[in-house]
Amino acid sequence: MALSDDARQLLLSLARNTIVREAQQLSRPDVDLSTLPDELVNEGASFVTLTQFSQLRGCIGSLEARQPLVLDVRDNAANAAFQDPRFPPVTLREVEDLVIEISILSKPEPLPYEGPDDLIARLRPGIDGVVIQKGWNRATFLPQVWDKLPDPHQFVEHLCLKAHLPADAYRRQALDVSVYQVEEFSERQDAST
Repeated sequence: MALSDDARQLLLSLARNTIVREAQQLSRPDVDLSTLPDELVNEGASFVTLTQFSQLRGCIGSLEARQPLVLDVRDNAANAAFQDPRFPPVTLREVEDLVIEISILSKPEPLPYEGPDDLIARLRPGIDGVVIQKGWNRATFLPQVWDKLPDPHQFVEHLCLKAHLPADAYRRQALDVSVYQVEEFSERQDAST
């Protein structure tokens, strides 16, 4: 599943270029799929996370692969910068202070469990991204969120709240739960190597 260093650099550059262009009110960069390796042209699901001075500034992504990975990253970069409802759109002045992180997702797999204690026991902190769903309510946390919420109960409670469910919903009703893993890389890592 690991991308080559060249592919990672291309995706990070494309994400930044996309955000700059949209901040300048220009169209998203064109991508010539015929010139790219299969690892970027194959369908893939990604999340793009933007931080500014170590604070979240936007995060949007796809849970299912529906388009070439390179286009998914481009679109999610733009959406994280300009469509995340938690934040105002990024301004051109802010762009240089953004750090871009890209997460490439494995296919989410259903996680069978028997009750709330079994659910907590089956989660792998720091490894699993988690999706919960009940009816139309759905939310996910990337594996990186375990860094901020290392306690599995708190992790799931916050995830329930993100899905607009009561924090203890996982204790009171059966939720559909899936897990996935990510390949994560960012400009910050690449600058230090």
